[in-house]
Amino acid sequence: MTKARILSGVQPTGNLHLGNYLGAIKNWVDFQRDFENFFCVVDLHAITVPHDPQVLAHDTRTIAALYLACGIDLQYSTIFVQSHICAHSELAWLLNCITPLNWLERMIQYKEKAIKQGDNVSVGLLDYPVLMAADILLYDADKVPVGEDQKQHLELTRDLVIRTNDRFGSPEKPIFKMPEPLILKEGARVMSLSDGTAKMSKSDPSEMSRINLLDPPDVIAKKIKKTKTDPIKGLTFDDPTRPECHNLLTLYRLLSKQSKESVARECENMGWGQFKPLLSETVVSSLAPIQQRYQELMSEPTYLQDVLSQGKDKATAVADRTLARVQDALGFLRP
Repeated sequence: MTKARILSGVQPTGNLHLGNYLGAIKNWVDFQRDFENFFCVVDLHAITVPHDPQVLAHDTRTIAALYLACGIDLQYSTIFVQSHICAHSELAWLLNCITPLNWLERMIQYKEKAIKQGDNVSVGLLDYPVLMAADILLYDADKVPVGEDQKQHLELTRDLVIRTNDRFGSPEKPIFKMPEPLILKEGARVMSLSDGTAKMSKSDPSEMSRINLLDPPDVIAKKIKKTKTDPIKGLTFDDPTRPECHNLLTLYRLLSKQSKESVARECENMGWGQFKPLLSETVVSSLAPIQQRYQELMSEPTYLQDVLSQGKDKATAVADRTLARVQDALGFLRP
């Protein structure tokens, strides 16, 4: 039986943090044997906001190496760089000419980021969801792992499938496959260390708000020591008045691989002075194998280059077939 296909990716905008790992990549590792997986480094998305061209290529290699270091297995998964596949940009343009402008203007993430950027907001930021749709549809993805903040973008992708199939296809011969969301609830929203009500994010200007996967042990300990907490003794989950407490207990639960009930019993009488060193030790020990494997991969640039080259070939073979199908449906003269 043919396995269902998965498509997902992460932007190369700085180091990955625990939120990226626990909310996305760890889940990819856990389910990868059950699917045919395409995992890309979405560098085209990374330039929809101001970026540093001096570090983009390095950050792209870093993300690819971290995919492998976290446990993505090339036996089950293909790793590639988005910009290496020209079909992503080509299909995005074709979809642009099908997408109503008001669909994009209502995107919540665009509105939020546009407010922050003011007059510097780019067309690329507005068009981000169309490029994301192209990413997904090029690979005939059956399922797309998404968090709550990406659900609206996937809904736009699904709307584009309906619109394109209705205008250029038929029930017997659809142009695109309809992708389904794969909602990952376990650890899907790891919150900021400085604000338990805000998601841990690479865009937060404060490095103290997140633990990066490549942070050394002393930096991890410093960040956890300074994380926002409360004066209450005894640690509990699910108290709406203690979001930071819930977040730190959740991090400990996920990284120590214990049940919620077990962690609740262990920590119910603890103070922060006892818990924070315990959490630091758990984070450091959990990230040590990832950091060691990452250093090995970065010291073997030829191997990483070969992985991405092979990934490009596999991804191109699939993407070009889809692009040709769309071009035919839209009436282009093929070379």
